[in-house]
Amino acid sequence: MSFKEITPQQAWEMVQQGAILADVRDAGRYAYSHPKGAFHLTNQSFLQFEEKVDFDSPIIISCYHGVSSRSVATFLAEQGYENLYSVIGGFDGWMRAELPIETAY
Repeated sequence: MSFKEITPQQAWEMVQQGAILADVRDAGRYAYSHPKGAFHLTNQSFLQFEEKVDFDSPIIISCYHGVSSRSVATFLAEQGYENLYSVIGGFDGWMRAELPIETAY
């Protein structure tokens, strides 16, 4: 496996230490609410992501329930990123853990 699975709590601790958190959910869900400080990673924002993030930076992928983040992490590994993590339970798990979020409201 080219990435590690971590709990939402571990993800939040890593974000506070400078890890990049990438939310791969659709634009509507991301706009409504997302983990605090998360980058919205889409096909359209990937070039911006590449410019911003070093290959050896810790990158945490979050999706809805922790399933599609695995394939995104695998894709990023194929692009040369080395330090990849997938959030177990995705944003759903993040909410259940009562971790900080940003909302549109």
